Amino acid sequence: MLGMVIAFKNYNFIDGIIHSPWVGMKYFVMLFDQHQTIQIIRNSLMLGGLTILVGFPFPIILALLLNEIRKMWFKKTVQTLVYMPYFFSWVIVGGVVLTLFSQESGFINHWIRELTGDVYPFLYKPLSWIAIFLGSGIWKETGFNAIIYLAALSTIDPSRYEAACIDGANKWRQIWHVTLPGIRSTIVLMLIISTGSVMEISFDKVFVLQNSIVSDVSEVISTFIYRVGLQGGQFSLTAALGFFESLVAFTLVLTANWIARKFDQGLW
Repeated sequence: MLGMVIAFKNYNFIDGIIHSPWVGMKYFVMLFDQHQTIQIIRNSLMLGGLTILVGFPFPIILALLLNEIRKMWFKKTVQTLVYMPYFFSWVIVGGVVLTLFSQESGFINHWIRELTGDVYPFLYKPLSWIAIFLGSGIWKETGFNAIIYLAALSTIDPSRYEAACIDGANKWRQIWHVTLPGIRSTIVLMLIISTGSVMEISFDKVFVLQNSIVSDVSEVISTFIYRVGLQGGQFSLTAALGFFESLVAFTLVLTANWIARKFDQGLW
């Protein structure tokens, strides 16, 4: 928290955080005078929002499917396979993506070349890059996030399913009227947490997939801080951007919780 003071100072290594001169809101004004800043914030919101919109339902769906498996050996095998990608670093995931989608040597383009005689630049087109970005994140993180919902599913009273079955409810009706209401509080909790990190796009996730051709959609706050702050030495400027990101995240969490309280599901 002490480091956030850098955003209001002309920081340099010689004077340090405490003795660097105060400059007030200078770097915030400088930051928002740049057209690039608006684009970076837009990209962060877009990628973060799409990650939640597209990726959030997958752990719930996976948990519901795993919960319906009755053969334990098959369930454990599937769980192991879907959990495993979470423990891969993004460097490995990036290597897998390049192996599949590379324009020169990717498996998919090899098949496309065999069929059409041409290749498609998946990693150099904005729309396909975004799709690959979202898909790789879902593949890596869905399995581990499903653990939380599986734990919530284990707390549902089995007698509710028996009562629903006696009333003639089929499996889909049981899921809709018993299972989903039973884990509703967990879903709301995870949604609020996800909303708070909508602008906090993981640096390594973007960095391993990023290239200069798609920088218009792939340059986000974390990569800007790395490039301008660490490589360019503009610590105060990037600290101001980080401070702004934290304020937005805080506002989003409060807003999401306020909406959840309207349905008696708020955290506080």
